[in-house]
Amino acid sequence: MTSTGPTSTSPVPSVAGALERDPQPGHPAARSGYAGGLAIALLSAASFGLSGSLARSLLDLGWTPAAVVAVRITGAFVLLLVPCLVLLRRTGLPSLRQTGRMAVYGVVAVALAQLCYFSAVQYLSVGVALLLEYLAPVLLIFWHWARSGRRPAGSVFGGAALALLGLVFVLDLRSGVTLDPVGVAWGLGAAVCLCAYFVLSETGGRHGTVPPLLLTTVGTGVGGAVILAAAGIGLLPLAARTGSTVLAGAEVGWWLPVVLLVGVTAVLAYLTGIVAVRRLGSSVASFVSLAEVLFAVAFAVVLLAQQPSPGQLVGGALVLAGIGVVQRGARP
Repeated sequence: MTSTGPTSTSPVPSVAGALERDPQPGHPAARSGYAGGLAIALLSAASFGLSGSLARSLLDLGWTPAAVVAVRITGAFVLLLVPCLVLLRRTGLPSLRQTGRMAVYGVVAVALAQLCYFSAVQYLSVGVALLLEYLAPVLLIFWHWARSGRRPAGSVFGGAALALLGLVFVLDLRSGVTLDPVGVAWGLGAAVCLCAYFVLSETGGRHGTVPPLLLTTVGTGVGGAVILAAAGIGLLPLAARTGSTVLAGAEVGWWLPVVLLVGVTAVLAYLTGIVAVRRLGSSVASFVSLAEVLFAVAFAVVLLAQQPSPGQLVGGALVLAGIGVVQRGARP
């Protein structure tokens, strides 16, 4: 999705100028931008996927999930604060609408998404909770359909079904699944929050686009404050320990997974995720984000020595095939 630039004072813009502003489908610049968007989306998915293994090493040390999330988000805010202030000195303060958009992003897309997910895993298995959360790409298809009035191509629905089937295999949900209504409600809430992450990451239209650095900084600051407030009133247990933990078969200090959680799985992941959504659109970017589960399995093999089953490998292939079908059906 392209941002809305300033209108030209010339009544008939030149063809060359129009191509520079908005490359047409099939134009080399459009193809290059789309391919670059896919690469950035996969980088974001890989960065988010690393968080599971890093968090596992801290959980084994005695950290609570809320502590991991709080350190990850607030650490990203602290790391980005100075570069963000430099950016604001150059661009000026955001508008009131932009400020509201960033605040909603922080509360819904950053904080509530994780609160809903952690609440879901109290009643459901991690695999079922993840599957419910990753219904977000399907919800986005219907949201864009209702908003635009244009029915998506049949291949988009086929690719969505293929990707979700693969996700069932990757998460190993073929047996022993129990569903608690309260947990399902929390899981669907996480899916709605994930939808909000993709929608709010898009360009701001006529109200102006928020730079990714500014959106990430404010979003993690607001999200971190909400998580800490929830922990402060007793909604989330908050505990952390120092010492040594095991990562990739080696004993490392607690600070190493923390640094990687903040720098890679928060700062890099959110920044590249916003850029990818703006290049691909929220629908396609949301399906590419399903690769996060595959990267999480791969990192677990390397860092935690957890071997995937044959069914998970088959599921991974189905997810990738589904992503490919969706992006081919939705690309310009």
